[in-house]
Amino acid sequence: MMGSAKACYSLPFGCQESPHTPFAFRTALNHNRPMQPKFNQIGVIAKTAEPRLREILSGLLAHLQQQGCQLLLDESVQPALDKALVTEVVTRKEIAKSADLAIVVGGDGTFLSAARSMVDAGVPLLGVNAGRLGFLVDVSPDTMLEQLDAILAGAYVVDERSLLQAEVYREGEQLAAGDALNDVVLHIRDVVRMLEFDTWVDGLFINTQRADGLVVATPTGSTAYALSCSGPILAPCLDAMVLVPICPHGLNNRPLVVPGNSRIELAVNEHSRSRAQIALDGQNNLDLEPQDRVVITQKQGKLRLIHPQGYDYLQILRAKLGWGEQPAAC
Repeated sequence: MMGSAKACYSLPFGCQESPHTPFAFRTALNHNRPMQPKFNQIGVIAKTAEPRLREILSGLLAHLQQQGCQLLLDESVQPALDKALVTEVVTRKEIAKSADLAIVVGGDGTFLSAARSMVDAGVPLLGVNAGRLGFLVDVSPDTMLEQLDAILAGAYVVDERSLLQAEVYREGEQLAAGDALNDVVLHIRDVVRMLEFDTWVDGLFINTQRADGLVVATPTGSTAYALSCSGPILAPCLDAMVLVPICPHGLNNRPLVVPGNSRIELAVNEHSRSRAQIALDGQNNLDLEPQDRVVITQKQGKLRLIHPQGYDYLQILRAKLGWGEQPAAC
């Protein structure tokens, strides 16, 4: 497994530098980092339904083999390629156990799934965008091979991200638990009626809300569902969480940013007329009963993301959110 190289880390917004360092200089520092540990055992995880996947994967796998890398191909890769190209596949657990790096080819949804599989083993992730928006998968297929060569040579940026851990309790007994890189969402299940639920932070009562739900997001998830609910964008290096109501029934319910070590507790009110559900990264869902309690904390340990040198988080925001674009002519 690849060793740690904290002295070489370069985080978004230059958070590891002095707060007095001008941002332009902090961004430029990305280009002058010493070489980092190299990767040999590489796992490949893909989004099977993406039409472009066959072309991207074929080029990626051939190039990695030419570079002498040992490949661990996830089961998701096989449907996209001819059997002659994929002689053996492995499980996510095997990739987590043996890989130095996992390359994810797909969109943010594929990346989120891979992140939850790799984080406990400390396997870093590199994302190749074969999806749509792609906040997390920042390597373009058009420049993939060139950037991959630099990364394999040890020229890359490491970015650490926090995750959330959610636990669901019913009558004092733990019912389920899981992790989320983006967000934990309490929402109505199948009835067009508002939920009524209570919120606590570190044991202190915040409020009783009537809304379609609540998004509890990491800084990474602040550009996902939370953003569509008018939540703030948090720099990825911040040690914080944000609580964002979904369509609240009241103008005084606003997003709330709390420290990353906070303990968030949610409980569906026994008088709520809607059925509730909890969702982790929009992928793992669990139905809730009235008076079930959801406890959300920051997960121990960080997920490591690999970016090409010169990675600029603000540039990603400008590109994905269209900041500064001129309006189309009428």
